[in-house]
Amino acid sequence: MTRISHIELDDRNLPPPTPEIEQERKVAIYDLLEDNAFALPKRDDRVVPEGPYHVQLSIRDKRLVFDIATEAEEKAAEFHLSLGPFRQVVKDYFQICESYFDAVKTLPPSQIETIDMARRGIHNEGSRVLQERLEGKAEVDSDTARRLFTLICVLHFGG
Repeated sequence: MTRISHIELDDRNLPPPTPEIEQERKVAIYDLLEDNAFALPKRDDRVVPEGPYHVQLSIRDKRLVFDIATEAEEKAAEFHLSLGPFRQVVKDYFQICESYFDAVKTLPPSQIETIDMARRGIHNEGSRVLQERLEGKAEVDSDTARRLFTLICVLHFGG
């Protein structure tokens, strides 16, 4: 599998993120660029440009847009995903993250751990939904899907 070498979020029309959301974004981008697996599958007779890839994520017309280019900035692919399948899991993820951020301030470690386990479970569900939605468009491993899901949540935050 090839990889993503650069990722950008088009958040121009979004409100400024909270410090917690900005931290999640920074960590997800750092972790994604350090270790990821991302490939464009061959479709029909079309030649698929080889990676590594530059990926821009945005929300346009209520759709999640993956705009993918090669290292030489040549267009490699663009696909649009409906946000519908992500809405509930993103909502659940934000609610559990808010509980987690509040818990870290006041609750004992055992209760924080319980909330964190629930947060990871919802995060796993979001990455599974993303992998399903990317089927036939892009191939990603589970860690890459998790990090991309975090970035989708960051975009949803303002959407």
